[in-house]
Amino acid sequence: MEVEDRAELCFPQFPNTSCIKPLSPWPPTVTIMLYSISPITVILNLLIIISISHFRQLHTPTNILLLSLAVSDLLVGLLLMPGEIFRATSCWFLGDLVCATYFLLTSIITVCSIGAIVLISADRYVAICDPLHYTTKVTARRVKFCVCLCWLCSFTYSLLYVKDLPTQTKRNEYCYGACFLMSDSISLFIDLLLNFIFPVTVIIALYLRIFAVAVSQARAMRSHITAVTLQHSVTPKAKKSELKAARNLGVLVLVFLICICPVYIVTWVDYNWIIELFYSFSIILFFFNSCLNPVIYAFLYPWFRKAVKLIVTLQILQPGSSETNML
Repeated sequence: MEVEDRAELCFPQFPNTSCIKPLSPWPPTVTIMLYSISPITVILNLLIIISISHFRQLHTPTNILLLSLAVSDLLVGLLLMPGEIFRATSCWFLGDLVCATYFLLTSIITVCSIGAIVLISADRYVAICDPLHYTTKVTARRVKFCVCLCWLCSFTYSLLYVKDLPTQTKRNEYCYGACFLMSDSISLFIDLLLNFIFPVTVIIALYLRIFAVAVSQARAMRSHITAVTLQHSVTPKAKKSELKAARNLGVLVLVFLICICPVYIVTWVDYNWIIELFYSFSIILFFFNSCLNPVIYAFLYPWFRKAVKLIVTLQILQPGSSETNML
């Protein structure tokens, strides 16, 4: 009986301090699906990164923000998905340093994704609510600075959030062979406030304002006011394109919120087997969002479909391909 019990341990040679081998929280089919989603996520987001980076016509402020989001989504597929599957389905043999690094990367990538969505919402807010000054206020240089600042702030915040993890695992570790982050209620509340409540409130507020302005502009265009038509003969077309861009990015933001909300909601619910099952589902949903974003681009952006065709057929290797008309 003792041999059978020891066979279930991560470190049978240390029966008193070893963790029990974890059981997969997902059915085998779901685990296989997660393993397949990981490389698909990497490939699809790599196509976005290559498209925006290679074709000069796509070097717009909005696309730079989409590029930042694609980089974080690629890292989710490359690092977080395999790491979470390994952590949830097998014993952790990689040590405390790798465990701390994994949680650090998880925090950085998640915060950067949320920051990118906030910046995308702000970009659309200026484009819709102050279109006359959009080109002067939102330049490629300023957007690049904001993206770099977002990644820097994410890295700094994440270091502060997991700075005690290496000693924390030694102090709170009740068994060897597991990788987890023990957080007190104050840290969890600060993380919830800074990474969920505040950014989600900002995103919703910006898009409510965008929606209100979009509705008023649509009514103005339908009313065919002669004075407005004469004074701004080119404006309706510009407004129409900006409204379409806001709608497309609104879909992206909405899907992101749907996928990330369950992870933060479950954190503050009393733990039981139902919550454990829902938490596993919320993790899958959060990861799936990184794979879903490129699919959204494929449906909503003709330039992405054209870029993928040029990349797959290796036409981007031809001289001057970066000057191709993509719009």
